[in-house]
Amino acid sequence: MTALHSADQLEPRRGQKMLVYRHALVTRLTHWINVLCVTVLLMSGLQIFLAHPALYWGQYGADADSPAFEIGADDTSGVAPKGFVRIGPTKLDTTGYFGAIRDAEGGFAERAFPRWATLPSWRSLALGRRWHFFFAWLFVANLAAYYAFGLFNGHLRRDLLPSREQLRPRALLADIADHLRLKFPKGEAARHYNPLQKMAYVGVIGLLLPLMILTGLTMSPGMDALLPWLVDLFGGRQSARTIHFISASLILLFIVVHLIMVVLAGPINEVRSMITGKLAISKEDGDEPHSAPAP
Repeated sequence: MTALHSADQLEPRRGQKMLVYRHALVTRLTHWINVLCVTVLLMSGLQIFLAHPALYWGQYGADADSPAFEIGADDTSGVAPKGFVRIGPTKLDTTGYFGAIRDAEGGFAERAFPRWATLPSWRSLALGRRWHFFFAWLFVANLAAYYAFGLFNGHLRRDLLPSREQLRPRALLADIADHLRLKFPKGEAARHYNPLQKMAYVGVIGLLLPLMILTGLTMSPGMDALLPWLVDLFGGRQSARTIHFISASLILLFIVVHLIMVVLAGPINEVRSMITGKLAISKEDGDEPHSAPAP
């Protein structure tokens, strides 16, 4: 039997897979803690929202005030309630999805969100707040650790901030076209975040998450007494509540898009990279089989 000594047999060939170190341990730990915290926060937040499923702007919020956004059900005099979502003057029929949810007996009950979407599944404002407040502080601590680590090792600047070249219109349009064609990067390009990824991550960790934390603090009477300027910063507690809800909705949208991209890019490979830190990428011409620095 002939021995195999050629160089191309010792290194990955073009089109073959090789493992690169993509995510550092701290990045992976904070990621999975965030997954737990955000899941509980979203579900318990919807439980809190059940108590009064309407949003206002400014110093308003009394029952007689007209909400900017509302989820509810119309009383149909003995017939099944008809759910609706009202955005300003526009009213949408959402029976079965929001406002009027099908119950265990097959009928409809007045409820802003389905039972599977809230924590706990039954109505309990007090319990929902306990879940929300506990995981909110855990989330803040975890996020602070991520920021500190990212600043210390240069991850935020090196891996998440888009370069001037990446922000050029031509580069952004090319990246958008690649996403629409479901064309995923290979070789050296797969080692790094693309422009749209960087902009999305910076928008979430640099804007939406801090905004959620600050507006959450603004809605706390205890924090209002300690930091009264927060109420003025957001134009009132009701404005802060609205911004908090919008920020949470945008984060949920980010998560949905993120999960879709993970599935399309290869869920086993992507999830493994966030567990072990190693990502399998295709060998391309000119690539070296060494590992890239971990973010």
